[in-house]
Formats: sequence, structure tokens, C-alpha cells
Amino acid sequence: MVNHIKTYEQLLKEKQRLQTLIKAQRELVRYDLQEIKHELHPVGVAFSFLKDITSRSGKNKVLNYGVDVVVDLLFKKVLLARTGWLTRLTLPFFVKNYSSNILSDHKKTLFEKLRGWIGNKNGKEDKTSEELKQY
Repeated sequence: MVNHIKTYEQLLKEKQRLQTLIKAQRELVRYDLQEIKHELHPVGVAFSFLKDITSRSGKNKVLNYGVDVVVDLLFKKVLLARTGWLTRLTLPFFVKNYSSNILSDHKKTLFEKLRGWIGNKNGKEDKTSEELKQY
């Protein structure tokens, strides 16, 4: 659309129209980006899961060592004792990595539950447990 602007008022109207058009197009771009993010969310979840099973959390070495001992004992010696060597080698690797990431992400809540199980005496909770629940 070619409009020849002849007066200052026409110039102001055209400027206002173009600013409104820019605003509408920015909103459209934001909406499109939100739609793309929403559509790609399952891909992000899949990549996050793959990252969790292929790499180990390096946040807590003691926790990783405990995971190693439990997985080696439970999986290699008990659950996978009669499977092939490839399964006995690969499955514990993935389980160690995944459980290491899960435990490091939820470490605080897991330790609070463990403390609750160990700390309860005759069904009564410690005062420190009551103080933790307030936060």
C-alpha cells in the first residue's frame, strides 16, 4: 500500500499505524515462541532424562559412593546374577547415574524422611523435627 503523505497530520497517523502494527507483530512473535516452547517441552524432558542416565551428578561424592555400593550389591549380585555380561555391565551404569542425579536433586527431602524414621522414639517426634516442619 503506497500512500503519499502530504501533511504533518497524515505523517503522525501513519507513524501511529506503524507503531500499532509493530506492537501487534511483536505480540504475535511472542505467542509463536511460547507455542514453540510448549511443543518442544517433551523433547527437553527426553534430553534431560538422557543426560541423567548418561552422566553422574558430581555434587556429593559420598552420596555417589553409597549409590555405587547399593547398586553393585543389589543389581550385579542379586537381580542380574543370571543375565548376560552386557546387561550386567550396562544396566548398573545407567541406574547409578540416574539414581545419583535423582538423589542429589531431592537430597534434602530424603534426608529429612530418613531422619524422621531414625529419630522417632516410641512414636514421638524430636523437637528438631517440629522446628524443621515450620520452615
